[in-house]
Amino acid sequence: MSAPGQSTQPSSLAIVAAFAAIYLIWGSTYIAILFAIKDIPPFLMAGGRFITAGLLLFIYARLRGEKAPDLQSVGKISAAGILMLFMGTGSVAWVEQYISSGIASIIVATVPLWFVLLDRSQWSFYFSNRWIMTGLLVGFAGVIVLVADRKLLDFSGNSMKVISMIVLTGGSIAWSVGSLYSKYKPVAATAGMKAAIQMAAAGTCSLIASLIIGEHNHFSVHNVSTNAWLALGYLITFGSLIGYMSYVWLLNIKPPSLVGTYAYVNPVVAVFLGWLLIGETITWQQVIALAIILSGVILVNLSREKKVPVAEPVEKKQVAVTE
Repeated sequence: MSAPGQSTQPSSLAIVAAFAAIYLIWGSTYIAILFAIKDIPPFLMAGGRFITAGLLLFIYARLRGEKAPDLQSVGKISAAGILMLFMGTGSVAWVEQYISSGIASIIVATVPLWFVLLDRSQWSFYFSNRWIMTGLLVGFAGVIVLVADRKLLDFSGNSMKVISMIVLTGGSIAWSVGSLYSKYKPVAATAGMKAAIQMAAAGTCSLIASLIIGEHNHFSVHNVSTNAWLALGYLITFGSLIGYMSYVWLLNIKPPSLVGTYAYVNPVVAVFLGWLLIGETITWQQVIALAIILSGVILVNLSREKKVPVAEPVEKKQVAVTE
């Protein structure tokens, strides 16, 4: 895949590879987060993940000769990063203390619907495109069938599970708002530099939140298992550097509703890995639901891309529209 913001005519192979990254890799991060937070508190883990990935990406961007944006641009970029990564992805890490990775991925599967509801500039296109609307409805129907599985949704009177679902729903909305804000409010910066700043901002907020709630009081680096370190390393390299950069790049060239279909595929991956790695059971109802979800994604991908006249990336001026 070509570097984000470097080509105005990306190849079909690059696009397929990017979608594979956010479909498959991000689906696996739900399990990776579960392993990581067993020994590392969620906000501390998220802070370490995002700051490390952001620093590595910033160094890489500078070595390639990419210029750091001005302070005003840094503020706008950071705002999008806080919405998407701190409030969005960070909420996933927090709620997985109380709900399964499968349930978390299912709630995040509402993201494509939030994109459609919040992206007012595209309403005429979305609601007039039969493939997009049919695909989104089919995908959402699959989520409903999946949620209806009593074995997957057993709260047993635990109020924290209900609170977690509410928090994660808010996080999903924040992710959608941040993505749309970044897409339609471009700043003078390359895609790589923007992603680096977004991750650094989200990581900083995560560490502040960690200090405020006192996560350091019950954490010892000596008690972190090898599996937790490996999970954190996977989240940094695959989840943030590869997965997030793929997302950034795709949002630059594809409609948000299409890119957002990753949220429909992630539950398929998360539930399968939950069965494979931690022994969670898979019922026929779940299999049918996941097949419906995939059908919805295929329908959305059959839609024709609309040429949106909003701040197209201009590489010569180092302006890239991301997320």
